[in-house]
Amino acid sequence: MNEQTSAIIRALVPVAWADGEFADKEREVLDALLDAYEATEEEKAALRDYAKEKRTLDDINLQDLSAADRRVLLQLAVLVSFADGEQHAAESKLLSELVTKLKIPADEAKSVMAEAEARAKKNLKLL
Repeated sequence: MNEQTSAIIRALVPVAWADGEFADKEREVLDALLDAYEATEEEKAALRDYAKEKRTLDDINLQDLSAADRRVLLQLAVLVSFADGEQHAAESKLLSELVTKLKIPADEAKSVMAEAEARAKKNLKLL
C-alpha cells in the first residue's frame, strides 16, 4: 500500500470515532479497505494500533493528502459513516467539519457526498 493510501485510511479513523465509539462494523469497513488496497500484515497492524485510541480531525495531516486524495477521503468517510446502517448526527457533523478541514469547495463537496451517500445506501447490505 502506498503512502497516500495509508494516509487516506489513517484519516478515516476520526470518522470511525465520530460518535465516541469505534464499533465493530466500522472496524470491519476499515479492515475491508485495507484488504482492498492490499495492505501488508504490518500495515494492517499499524492501523489497528493507531485506531485503538480516539482520534479527531486534528490528527489528520493535510500535508499527506493531495487534492485528489482529499476527495477520495471524503467519499470513503461517507461510506464509513454508514457502516452501522445509518449516518448519525455526530457523524454528519464531523463530515461537515471534514469538508472544511480538507478545503474542498462547498458545491463540490455536496456533490461528492451525495454520490457517496447514494452508493453507501445502495450497498448497505454489503457493509
